[in-house]
Amino acid sequence: MPSWQRTMWILWFGVLFCSASYTMSVPFLPLFLYDLGVDKSSVNLWAGIVHSSAFLVGAVMAPLWGMLADKFGKRKMVIRAGLSLAIIYALIAFVQTPWQLVGVRMLHGLVGGFVPASMSIVAMIAPKEKLGWSLGMMQAGAMTGGILGPLFGGLLAEAFGMRRSFIVAAVIILAAALAVIFWVKEGKGGETKESVKSKQPITYRMALRNRTLIHMLLILVVFQLSLNMIQPLLSLHIAELQGGEKGAALSAGLVLSLIGIAGIIASPLWGRLGERKGYYRILILCLLCGGTVVCVQYFVEALWLFAMVQFVFGLFMAGIVPIINTLMVQNTDEQFRGRSFGLTAGANQFGSMLGPLIGGLLGLFLGIHSIFVATGIIMAGTGLIVWMKRSRERSIARL
Repeated sequence: MPSWQRTMWILWFGVLFCSASYTMSVPFLPLFLYDLGVDKSSVNLWAGIVHSSAFLVGAVMAPLWGMLADKFGKRKMVIRAGLSLAIIYALIAFVQTPWQLVGVRMLHGLVGGFVPASMSIVAMIAPKEKLGWSLGMMQAGAMTGGILGPLFGGLLAEAFGMRRSFIVAAVIILAAALAVIFWVKEGKGGETKESVKSKQPITYRMALRNRTLIHMLLILVVFQLSLNMIQPLLSLHIAELQGGEKGAALSAGLVLSLIGIAGIIASPLWGRLGERKGYYRILILCLLCGGTVVCVQYFVEALWLFAMVQFVFGLFMAGIVPIINTLMVQNTDEQFRGRSFGLTAGANQFGSMLGPLIGGLLGLFLGIHSIFVATGIIMAGTGLIVWMKRSRERSIARL
């Protein structure tokens, strides 16, 4: 096995563990709010605040971590994030009030960066012809963790209570950090001071003139905004579909795991299709189809049917982020790679901050079915705009 592939698989497992630790804890925070004394009438708003608090801080910090990754090494950023997140997840187990939970979530946003730094390393070491597949596989690793996290989180919460599941999440992300410490070397591309000094430095101001990068960042913001409008409310909606809160954590874990299963199946396939058919074409397809599927959930009243629609949605959702990452890598300089992934992480965080707030506010006035429709329209509308823009650019190129 080539050395770059060995490093990729180690980071794949690290991203899997990181994603699993996240989805073992964060999707169940709305249900955890009941344990902290939040009334049912205001739980939707509190769920939005709790989710958004981490993303507010993360959106500011992600570009800084990206800059530090380029300066001091991406491997160090992965390790820093992993060790810090282990402490944060453990702290969640000891909070006693909703405001304490908000505070810990803000710390969560402060120290993040494990996945983007890992992606940056893989983008740096992978051969050009394997870039789409490599980033697709990394996304599949995140989706695999997305399966295991809710499943085990739901089982642990049902058997031992949610607080102990947060402790297990801390142990899992610690294991991911240790794997990187012992087995990952950063490899080629801008590690030595001499190689960095020999090149003209690329600043954020210069890079932000890159129109493709700006467009990818905007698409990420809108995609994460639409996705996270419904994310904080899913566990509450699943509890409603099954007729009560008893066993809701386990049901939510099983349903959310289906999205991860879909991601494992679809992410590498979208990467390969992008290499053959064109990345923009696949991006447009995923946005249009994903948005349409979300709108279908307006008519769903049965839990089993909701689970199936979530699985289909996961198939299309799995292609969006790795395709955007690939387009971003193809259109940025290698020595700016850490900062570009920092910017994409910041865009993810910013959209993820706005989404729960908008979804939580809409949840006070509208039913969740209407939020599904709003989410689908935003996502499909983004795909339509990208398609129109690409058609116009091709028409100009023919002139």
